[in-house]
Amino acid sequence: MLAEWLTTVSFVFGGCCSNAITLEQLTSQFPRAGSLITFCQFAIISIQGLRRHIEWTPYGPKLRPRRIPLMPYLVQVVLFYLVSLLNNAAFAYRIPMAVHIIFRSGGLVVSMILGWLFAGKTYTTFQVLSVFIVTLGVVLTTLSASEPSSNMMHESSARVYLTGIGILTLALVFSGFLGLVQDYTYSTYGRKPDSKSDQAFATPAWQESMFYLHFLALPMFVTVRKDLMSQFHALSQGPVASYTISVPPSISATLRPSLSIPPPSPSVVPVHPKSSSFLSFTNVGPLSSSPFIDNESLFLRLQLPAACFPLLLNTITQLLCAVGVHRLTTQVSSLTVTLILVVRKAVSLILSIVVGWGRKARQPENVNMNMMWSGAALVMLGTFGYSLATNARNSKKQKSE
Repeated sequence: MLAEWLTTVSFVFGGCCSNAITLEQLTSQFPRAGSLITFCQFAIISIQGLRRHIEWTPYGPKLRPRRIPLMPYLVQVVLFYLVSLLNNAAFAYRIPMAVHIIFRSGGLVVSMILGWLFAGKTYTTFQVLSVFIVTLGVVLTTLSASEPSSNMMHESSARVYLTGIGILTLALVFSGFLGLVQDYTYSTYGRKPDSKSDQAFATPAWQESMFYLHFLALPMFVTVRKDLMSQFHALSQGPVASYTISVPPSISATLRPSLSIPPPSPSVVPVHPKSSSFLSFTNVGPLSSSPFIDNESLFLRLQLPAACFPLLLNTITQLLCAVGVHRLTTQVSSLTVTLILVVRKAVSLILSIVVGWGRKARQPENVNMNMMWSGAALVMLGTFGYSLATNARNSKKQKSE
């Protein structure tokens, strides 16, 4: 149990924090690649889960039995697809990663309003006060990055930024509705991991939910196919990175007579202008100082767009992050999940602002750091207070029952 818990926490912090780093690196170079990034994330998670949820019959592939009917999943999929697409698309509107992280943490406000309007939920005074603190923190964070970079571009820059904030706000609204639908679904088709009926299914509940939320959304990317093609074209036409792989001596001796290999070069340039050669063999220059490599070594040089490697890392880390979060929801209470995710977002915020991983400059452009940190502190404090108030209310309710 301890090993499983440590694995889950490692996925949450390692996967989600590294995903934020690679996402910031990608969006700083290609700010309009949000749709492509979202599609790659959904695709790799769907491919990873195919073998567990698809079985082959004499008539072709067939979905395995599910705990939850398909229709409730379809409603969740539409909302989840819109939330993911909008969150990644917001980077094209001058939204710094730090603002992105803190703004998304303000979902408590929307969840409370929607729960009161549509689900008839009531809240304690301390819960309302905590949400007010979160709202104040989100407002400060939003204003911290609202300063334009040039007085001449004040109107257009402010319009672009406000458009990005509007996109993030719409994503929060959809995320709030997604939470309501998930609450209704799990209360209607509730299941316990240790129940006897659970043995009839091939995969745990969290794997089923993660797979269907991503797999059923893939056909929806047809609506943004033109954006996907243009973003893919922009990435493929960018700088090219060169990767060299050592060829074993036994294979080198066989290939060398039949290859036209250029003379050794003194160094390998990691990123260079676009080349027409996708795959080539080459010698490596003066490396005789190494006891393992000599001047006769043969190397395979692979040239790919420089964005391919960060994009691959982003999709892999997103898979690890999704696995960690979904596993976490089945192992601990919702209060613990909320607190762990708040700490995870704080770590991502520190990596983004203080360390500056994922971008060239450590400090985000046009960001008032005092307002940024004040807003972040208020969001974290309000979220923590709301979680404690909710836990106290639930405990009191259980005792009275």
